[in-house]
Amino acid sequence: MIKSMTGFGKSQVDSNGYSVTCEVRGVNHRYFDPHIRISRRYMSLEDRIKDEIKKTVTRGRIEMTLNIEKTGESARDIKVDKELAMAYYRYLKELADNLNISPEIRIIDVFRLPEVFNVSDENDDLELIWSILGEAIRQAMASLLDMRNKEGMNLAKDILERNQTIMHMVLTLEKYAPQVAIDYQEKLRKRIADLVGHEQVDEQRIIQEAAIFADKSSITEEVVRLKSHIKHLEEFIDEGEGVGRKCDFLIQEMFREINTVASKSNHIEMSRIVVDVKAELEKIREQIQNIE
Repeated sequence: MIKSMTGFGKSQVDSNGYSVTCEVRGVNHRYFDPHIRISRRYMSLEDRIKDEIKKTVTRGRIEMTLNIEKTGESARDIKVDKELAMAYYRYLKELADNLNISPEIRIIDVFRLPEVFNVSDENDDLELIWSILGEAIRQAMASLLDMRNKEGMNLAKDILERNQTIMHMVLTLEKYAPQVAIDYQEKLRKRIADLVGHEQVDEQRIIQEAAIFADKSSITEEVVRLKSHIKHLEEFIDEGEGVGRKCDFLIQEMFREINTVASKSNHIEMSRIVVDVKAELEKIREQIQNIE
């Protein structure tokens, strides 16, 4: 079954002192267009992230936000320069004595002085992080895929129903087509009779003119191709995987055929049906823009 290109997925994985949150959104796009938001320190994993996304998605814009946090006790290391802290303390007491002011110095005051302490992160094990990150991505993409499948089912149902409606209208056009030549022949006979009188009407010439008109206005080829396209569209929808572009191309061909029918039809009811077919095709085209 076909898939929609729109959807949302979210996951959180906590393991080995890390917490990874993944949010992913999918929207329609002509090609596969991934956009990854991740901390600069993990940018080296971007290609692997895109490869993981490709396992689930082949078309559409994918916006993924990844947040990686250390949760273990050894996640961060505070280093204190004790000698510098003691030197600060001695000089501050000496300065207080020289200025004859209170030497009240709290430990937090020393702690805040430049370069007394610094926070350093342990070196990251990228393979360990990837094992957690990859699992978060897979879970989020599975959630996204589930939503895309459900929406795809609704799209498929709507497209197939409209496709059948178009088939019924094409069959009606096919039924009306022979009447166009007959109506033209009657109008031609009446017009000539009004001009020259009934006694001078050349029936053979009228038949010849009507035959020429019937040949020029014939929509047989267009109807045959439209029926074929309608059948192919149904097959594409049933095929499911990655058929969005194929369907889009097929709808363009169907528009081309129905426009040719419109240029040939000289019948009020046929013109009305042509307009209805175009309206249904336009609705199908809008739906197909969301198909992967």
